[in-house]
Amino acid sequence: MIRTRFRSLGLVALLIFAASATAQTSSAADQWRFWGSDAGSTRYAPHDQITAANFEDLEVAWTWRGDNFSHDGADPLLRATPIYANGTLYSVAGSRRTVVAMDPATGETLWTWREAPTERWEKSMRKNYGKGVGYDLVDGQGRIYVITPAFFLHALDAETGRPIESFGEGGTVDLLDDLGEGPHDRDSGFPDDVGYITNSSPPMIVNGVIIVGNSHEQGYYQTRQENVPGNVLAYDTKTGEHLWRFNVIPQPGEFGHDTWLTDAWEYTGNVSAWAPMSADPELGLVYVVTDPPTIDFFGGFHAGDNLFSTSVIAIDVATGERRWHFQFVHHDIWNYDTPTAPNLLDVTIDGRPTPVLAQATKQGFLYVLNRETGEPVWPIEERPVPPSDVEGEWSSPTQPFPTKPAPFEMQGITEDDLIDFTPALKQQALEIVSEFRLGPLFNPPAIEGGPAGQASIHCPGSNGGANIPGGAAADPETGIVYVASTKACSAPRLVPGTDVDPNSNVSWVSVGPGGVRGPEGLPLLKPPYGTITAIDLKTGDHLWQIPNGDTPDRITNHAALAGVDLPNTGQASHATKLVTKTLLMYGEGRSGEPRFHAVDKMTGREVGVVDLPGNTMTAPMTYMHDGKQYVVMAVGGRGESGDFAGSLVALRLP
Repeated sequence: MIRTRFRSLGLVALLIFAASATAQTSSAADQWRFWGSDAGSTRYAPHDQITAANFEDLEVAWTWRGDNFSHDGADPLLRATPIYANGTLYSVAGSRRTVVAMDPATGETLWTWREAPTERWEKSMRKNYGKGVGYDLVDGQGRIYVITPAFFLHALDAETGRPIESFGEGGTVDLLDDLGEGPHDRDSGFPDDVGYITNSSPPMIVNGVIIVGNSHEQGYYQTRQENVPGNVLAYDTKTGEHLWRFNVIPQPGEFGHDTWLTDAWEYTGNVSAWAPMSADPELGLVYVVTDPPTIDFFGGFHAGDNLFSTSVIAIDVATGERRWHFQFVHHDIWNYDTPTAPNLLDVTIDGRPTPVLAQATKQGFLYVLNRETGEPVWPIEERPVPPSDVEGEWSSPTQPFPTKPAPFEMQGITEDDLIDFTPALKQQALEIVSEFRLGPLFNPPAIEGGPAGQASIHCPGSNGGANIPGGAAADPETGIVYVASTKACSAPRLVPGTDVDPNSNVSWVSVGPGGVRGPEGLPLLKPPYGTITAIDLKTGDHLWQIPNGDTPDRITNHAALAGVDLPNTGQASHATKLVTKTLLMYGEGRSGEPRFHAVDKMTGREVGVVDLPGNTMTAPMTYMHDGKQYVVMAVGGRGESGDFAGSLVALRLP
């Protein structure tokens, strides 16, 4: 091994590379070149070596330990999904978001690269949130692209890990230069009174263009209404030249500016493009999904529908112009950020071939749109929702409700939804919720100590419905989408901003997304607590729904449930899954058990289960290498065989 230290644009990068490492060629069908397998984020691979008949023969082929990549005792949680390109695995690890190349057969580290620390990196709240890297071939050379917590874009040689000196300045682009928010210090970033921005997802590379997303701090801890917007940036894959910027908060003269009814467009921010993206190279479109504006649960200072918050935007890759958009939530005060990349499929609906975009959301809807035009495949209706009674708030009188497919998760909350395994538990649950305001989907947040009591419960909540660990996977051969969901509600408590921060200039803030504990440590609601739902996009119908895993031991063995005949409640966790030609495979997720399941795609019947060294942390991936099919996933926590926090585990047949 050779160690080389070099300086580039004031950043010291440490490079460890294997001099003998060479990339193997591999057919396109064998590759998993994007976070979501392909540009359409289907999380599908056409492999058939692992089947229902042999699934339970899977064994651990190798384990790659990433816990020593954490910094200053930081949580070694690994949220990345590796990519497989030209015979090599690539991922990121640790709080420095170190880029790692691995041998796909053995897990051996071939090279690593990391960015030197800066104050910008120190301030990032997303150090351990890196989901992966991007890849492209440029003049026959494989390149790895990574966006760091400090908000730099780097281009690396895929074989050696060396920076591409002809890209940007010595292999690096300072993304703050092109955000459109004025001057900044290269080490410390923007001044605190201007705002803060970072990144958590890999770039999308399509048609020679790198599209860069971003993320911010959690909106429920913000106490200032000022921030920078999460504008979408694009760069040339070969040179790093800045090509265009899309303003997620429209400026004067731009489409959507009239949806901001106050001057907040001048100073507020967020509307982050934090989730992974999808793209259609033939249409020349990239599909970017967004989150709410600054301050998750109060938006009185930014009245209006607030485009392009909580939306999907179809952007022309070549020009950066909006082709179409769809807003899932107007004036989002529920933290219903769009959490995962849309799934792109071609399906036949009513006898017509249709290019489809399917977006699973926190609110429990699968929105299905024509990805070329943005038109709903089935009608989406604007329906009245309850108004806010928070002083100074502005709320939209209606929200969009798909007529098809049906919701895949419980929406809203009534007393009938409460736990009822025994009369005593039901009575305790009723007493708990008597202090809260119950209501339908889009039940608005409430002031602590106001008419609602403690707060207002909205279901699904910030961590309910579909979310980033599980999201959705899609089978392009059958047109079926598989959505992972949890039944989780939020009860954010709005308090005066100055109660949290004496320097706050916001009327109301939330000290957290909030939640409501159930009786005796049990869930507040009836099961199932986590599910997978199969939805046929040819018809819009649900095919089946199954619990995520089995009933947790803490419920099965709970003293208050002795003698109760319990159903399978499933785990209160987002199932992490992928689809192949033969199976739907899934792990039980961060709060589940360390197990990996195989399911019949058409019926939902479980056909096998294997134990893992740790519980799955994010979406798995699969690839064929030297005639063997591997499944790789990030795991965490402590399994029966020890502590595997921050590790990648590869499974294969003997």
